[in-house]
Amino acid sequence: MSKKVLVVDDEPSIVTLLQYNLEQAGFEVITANDGEEGMKKAIREQPDLMILDLMLPKMDGIEVCKQLRLQKMMTPILMLTAKDDEFDKVLGLELGADDYMTKPFSPREVLARIKAILRRIQSQPVQEEKEEHSKIVIGDLEIFPDHYEAYFNGERLELTPKEFELLVYLAKHKGRVLTRDQLLSAVWNYDFAGDTRIVDVHISHLREKIEQNTKKPLYIKTIRGLGYKLEEPKNDD
Repeated sequence: MSKKVLVVDDEPSIVTLLQYNLEQAGFEVITANDGEEGMKKAIREQPDLMILDLMLPKMDGIEVCKQLRLQKMMTPILMLTAKDDEFDKVLGLELGADDYMTKPFSPREVLARIKAILRRIQSQPVQEEKEEHSKIVIGDLEIFPDHYEAYFNGERLELTPKEFELLVYLAKHKGRVLTRDQLLSAVWNYDFAGDTRIVDVHISHLREKIEQNTKKPLYIKTIRGLGYKLEEPKNDD
């Protein structure tokens, strides 16, 4: 059975290019020309993956992504933008996009990215059955990977999908120093050519949610010149 891809873009030439190449590669393709239509079709059609433009009429790609994630729709999203803007990139990934491409792009590269995302999604259930059947407890932090939930001091944490995945990866490697490049590869499954600010932004947001003092973190430690590690809190006071 062919995978279904929803393409949301207001440029007819981009839609035509993507639709042709995706169909040639064996995908079923649905299209939408603005954010509102894209939202409705995503909910109704339940595609296997979305290609979502950042700048759209009626509702931009960031808002579409945000609303879908708030509705617990975990459809993988590949975001497109004409702006090579670091802020847009970080924000889009923070809100739950799985990958990011700037225009112009080659259809071959889009197909490679889509296949990489779908491969990762398909491999996750097998890993979850083996590794994620029980909770992880670190200090006052409780993580339930198979339920996509985390609690701190008994209160549920409101985390974006990428924040949650980053927290789980850090927790599974408790006490180990992980480089930014390792975290980029593991959580985003893509080499962002050294764009480690994405990791730093997510670490900062996680600290805001689990640390009493973000300047003196007890859980997520910065290892200068190397990366980060999650460890059992040690109160020296």
